[in-house]
Amino acid sequence: MHYPTDINLLWDAMRKIIALTGKVCESENLNGWRQYRFNQKQLKKYYRKAQKIKHSTSKDEAKKATRCEEIHQTYREYLFEAERLIEKSKTTLKALNNLDKAFQVEQIAHYIQHAERQIDQIERRVLNGEVIPHSEKVFSIFEEHTEWVCKGKAGVPVELGVRVSIIEDQYQFVLHHRIMWKETDDKAAIPIIKEAKQRYPLINQCSFDKGYYSKDNVIALNTHLEHVILPKKGRCNQEEKAWQESDIFGEARRQHSGVEACINNLEIRGLNRCLSYGQEGFERHVALSIVATNLHRIGLLLQRKELARLRRDERRRQQNSRLAA
Repeated sequence: MHYPTDINLLWDAMRKIIALTGKVCESENLNGWRQYRFNQKQLKKYYRKAQKIKHSTSKDEAKKATRCEEIHQTYREYLFEAERLIEKSKTTLKALNNLDKAFQVEQIAHYIQHAERQIDQIERRVLNGEVIPHSEKVFSIFEEHTEWVCKGKAGVPVELGVRVSIIEDQYQFVLHHRIMWKETDDKAAIPIIKEAKQRYPLINQCSFDKGYYSKDNVIALNTHLEHVILPKKGRCNQEEKAWQESDIFGEARRQHSGVEACINNLEIRGLNRCLSYGQEGFERHVALSIVATNLHRIGLLLQRKELARLRRDERRRQQNSRLAA
């Protein structure tokens, strides 16, 4: 993963189109792509030029207008070369279809779709001055499930990945998790409790982060749990204030901070960066990281138990030696 921009996502798609088309033509002795490596280098020059050019910070409107026109011209050259290579690749795909190269054709067509979307978005954003809706954006052409996650934390304005919600018990074991595909915290609160209750019917209390709060969530969760520890966003009425000042609520919130240690442990066990490919690979990677975390917790408990036994044996030996003396 790299930080996504319109032009570098287009470059990612184009380099795959050129490389895949050039290699399959090379193996099948098809004409037209003998210089595909040179074409890739030429396109990269246009990409680097578009990447380096910046808007003018001058207060002179004439200079700003001149620089704006330079930027538009640079982007037009980049898009023109990309469109030329896409059309050339589409012509080659017709020939490859006759050679029974369905897998290669499907791969190339997949990246062509990405490239055409990025060209359209660049034209709309840079040349036409439009604002691209968030729902239309893709942040990685290789891992299309990647989301733009805004946590609001100092120093880390955004992260690229997928949210994962976890439930940890009082013994620091992860009982259940939910991968939140295109889902926010407040939408995941009820489903994750229902799923956890199916596996662990004795769950009667749960403490949530403030991001899970909504009035509907509080009402629905009270039908599944005896005590819902869910801090309210904003000002509380008298009833809500009395509940949040109660001993049950306060004790649960004091223990809630322990989940941060669990999150850190999960990151150490592999969740800091997913090295698996695809959506299924992401799900597998998350599950294995949670298994590793729970195994680590079991090992830690066994280690503490063995250490306590060794200390008891040592105290007995010391007592026996004093009695013998």
